[in-house]
Amino acid sequence: MESWENVRLTSLSSKGGCGCKIGPADLMQVIRELPPSVPDPNLLVGLETSDDAGVYKLSDETALVQTVDFFTPIVDDPYSFGQIAAANAISDIYAMGGRPLTVLNIVAFPISALDKRILAEILRGASDKVREAGAVLVGGHSIDDKEPKFGLAVTGLVHPDKVRTNAGARPGDRLILTKPIGVGILTTSLKNGQLDSEEISRVTGVMSTLNKSAAETMEPYDVHACTDVTGFGLIGHALEMAKGSGAGIRLHAGRVPVLPRVRELAEKGFVPGGTKNNFRHVSDSVDFPESLDEIGRYILCDAVTSGGLLISAQPEQAAELLEKLRAAGVDAHMIGEVTADHPGRIAVLD
Repeated sequence: MESWENVRLTSLSSKGGCGCKIGPADLMQVIRELPPSVPDPNLLVGLETSDDAGVYKLSDETALVQTVDFFTPIVDDPYSFGQIAAANAISDIYAMGGRPLTVLNIVAFPISALDKRILAEILRGASDKVREAGAVLVGGHSIDDKEPKFGLAVTGLVHPDKVRTNAGARPGDRLILTKPIGVGILTTSLKNGQLDSEEISRVTGVMSTLNKSAAETMEPYDVHACTDVTGFGLIGHALEMAKGSGAGIRLHAGRVPVLPRVRELAEKGFVPGGTKNNFRHVSDSVDFPESLDEIGRYILCDAVTSGGLLISAQPEQAAELLEKLRAAGVDAHMIGEVTADHPGRIAVLD
């Protein structure tokens, strides 16, 4: 049995430490092979728009929001890994405009090979983050597996008339992003020993921060669409918003917040496979300026774990919402707008 002190959790991950999702094109190809679901008028949000969570109406006042997410370790500290995994899963509820209610742990762990205290710390980190979100842990399921994996199934509540989907963006809306990007490149760099303790602490802090403040701040505003930026990257999730909304999106690359050293480390080759896959998947639907080199394009497509919210807000309210988000301690930036031009596509500007 490996001792707690000597284990590098990221070295046990066959995925390279980015926690990436299966690519959107591959995933949709699989989904298309499934038999059609039985129609149900109470299913408000299902598979059709690749949204962050499903929403099922229980009454005129209440709907359930349901999601699940789990991945292999992306940091070595087990407590931090638990926090990040929890924040990442709960984020889908916030992106839909909901309030997290209950969670179930999903655990895969090599129980005979690793110190049980590692698993205890993962669960403790998640539990603390669940408590911070105001949700309740009600159980879970575990299997003995050679590769550690952890995540949550989360149920939340939302009023049926206040559901925020990724498919409601309107021309003229302004786009606000609430966390910096570059997480995938940094966690890949971490696995390869390229980050110092301060840099590890910074990226861990970004990933483990709940989107609770951002969600609560945007609640009273006219937000027409929302999604959280995770495995498909900023461009991938923005493209889902554009296609789901039948609108075009313009992103200003120079306004997108990027974590320190991301470009430097990407230039050294620490770009995760998930990021490159994202770039390939979106390349036919995105117009990049000639001035933006391949590294810059990779950064915009970087596979994020527990990223921020991408908010499509009414133009008259966007500036005030941005100010309120920053006042609440959210690192928010106005990064683009929705347009009637080039529906279902993204134009990246300098």
